[in-house]
Amino acid sequence: MFNNIPPITRNIIIINIVVYLIANFLYYPSLYNTLSGFYPFSPNFKSWQIITHMFMHAPFREPGGLMHILFNMFTLFSFGPVLERVLGEKKYILLYFASGLGSFFLFNAWNFVEFQTISSELKELGFNISAYLSGANVSISGSADTILRQRELIESLKGIMYTPMMGASGAIFGVVAAFATLYPDAKIGIMFIPVPIKVKYLLPIIVVVSIYLGVSGNGGNVAHLAHVGGALVGWLLARIWKKHLYRFN
Repeated sequence: MFNNIPPITRNIIIINIVVYLIANFLYYPSLYNTLSGFYPFSPNFKSWQIITHMFMHAPFREPGGLMHILFNMFTLFSFGPVLERVLGEKKYILLYFASGLGSFFLFNAWNFVEFQTISSELKELGFNISAYLSGANVSISGSADTILRQRELIESLKGIMYTPMMGASGAIFGVVAAFATLYPDAKIGIMFIPVPIKVKYLLPIIVVVSIYLGVSGNGGNVAHLAHVGGALVGWLLARIWKKHLYRFN
C-alpha cells in the first residue's frame, strides 16, 4: 500500500519518520535544539530552522509526543496524494514548503508582537530590558507586587526565546486548505462529529478556533497561529492555481 502513495508525499513521510527516530534514539536532545524552530531573535535560532522545524515532532518521551507525528503523517497521507496527482510534483512541493514557511513566519510575527508588549511593560516597571537581552545579570527591584510581575514577564520572555516550534502541522494545514479550496464540497469524517461534513464548512471553523486559541494564549503548547499561517498560504496558492489548473495539467 505504501508504494501506491505518490513519490513526494511518500518521501516526506519517510523523511519525517527517519528524522524522528534519529532525533529520539541517537541524538536526543541535541538534534531538537539544533533543528527545531526557535524565535528568530533567540540565541538558539539558526537560519536552517525555518525548514528543518517541519521535520521535527514532539519527543515520544513527552505526553502526546508519538501522537503528534502519527496524526500529522496520517493527515498528510489522507490529503497529500490527491493534491500531488492533481497539481503535479513541482506545485505540490511548493505548496508544502511555502505553507510551512508561512506557518513559521506568522507564528513568529505574533511572537514579535508579544515580545515587544512584554518588553515595554518591563521598561515601565523599571527593569533594564536592554541589559538583560545583552546577557547582563540584571537585578529586580521595587514593591512586592512589582517584583512578582517582573518575574512573570521575564518567564514569558524566556518562553518566547527558548521554546521552539516543531512539526509538519503548518505545512499540512496548507495541504488541507488547498484541498478544501479545490474540492470544497468533499465530505470528510472526523472524531466527535457523527456525520461527514463538507470541508468548505469545516476548515473556516478550524481556522477561527485556531486564531482564538493562538491569540488568547489558551491553546497550551500547540502553535495554533502556525496552523493559520500554513492554511492561509495553502488557500492563496490553491486560489491562484484553481483558475488555471486544467490548463497546466
